[in-house]
Amino acid sequence: MENGSVVTFILKPYTELEDHRYLYFTGFLLLFILMVLTNVILITIIYTERGLHEPMYVFMCNLAVNGIYGALSLLPSVLVNLTSHTYEISLTACLLQIYCIHTYAAVEFTTLAVMGYDRFVAICQPLHYCQLMSHRKVCTLIALSWMYPCIVFGLYFILTAQRTFCDRIIERVYCISFELLKLSCLEISIQTQIGFVVAILLIVPQLLMILFSYAQILRVCLFASKESQTKAIQTCTPHLLSVINYSVGCLFELISNYLKFSHFNTGQVPYKARIFLFLYFMIIPPLFNPVIYGVSITAIRVQIFKLFTTCKNKLG
Repeated sequence: MENGSVVTFILKPYTELEDHRYLYFTGFLLLFILMVLTNVILITIIYTERGLHEPMYVFMCNLAVNGIYGALSLLPSVLVNLTSHTYEISLTACLLQIYCIHTYAAVEFTTLAVMGYDRFVAICQPLHYCQLMSHRKVCTLIALSWMYPCIVFGLYFILTAQRTFCDRIIERVYCISFELLKLSCLEISIQTQIGFVVAILLIVPQLLMILFSYAQILRVCLFASKESQTKAIQTCTPHLLSVINYSVGCLFELISNYLKFSHFNTGQVPYKARIFLFLYFMIIPPLFNPVIYGVSITAIRVQIFKLFTTCKNKLG
């Protein structure tokens, strides 16, 4: 096949979903509505309630905005492909999806790292919290949580976008950088190494910030009163649950890649189970983050009940 001749790709996993395509379509449509609705409710409550205009809640709002960004990056494409019989995606749409999905993942982790730092300041340096987490600094951290991942991955993405492709079968339900690079007409070893460096830049600093924050929180809690320990646990639990949820998604992503290239790919693991592993990373964190914060944090839970009570009264 001639270099550059491939302008559309086939997302092969959809062939395994043909038998119950409308059932899957209904399920993913409901998931999409829930993802957008729960995150919009969280954003609306934080925006409209002045008492929630504190750094912790502003960072939650940022996490919810990224959740919607992630949902829009993936699920409309999934819904379109489930109603298609060709399962094709254009090169332009594939590249756009790659950029959106990778930046969503990086922004999610960066935001969680910033929230970990916020919890560290609140618990370890409470007297200086207002100074260290001023409105200007909060805005700067939110801007950095988007700019840093978008610029770092964007520079690597340019290399991917300049490639020509000689095959068109993608073994995923959505486009990701490595899957597309494997279809390149030319050698990709150097770009793979660059991709590894980019992954380190988008994971290691954030991971170190989270580990440092909770190491300091743990150190302070060891010498604090039981009341202070309980308060610290209540303060940190929603964030820890989000980090764990996201980490499980990352683990599933690694497992799905491992299954794909190992002897487990010979049929011992059902193909639909592997599709679930592919999708967990993109669906579960943005779906459950607003639920975690809505259930765990009293101030938000009260506002949610108030919102639904108001809506019920208006409808009644």
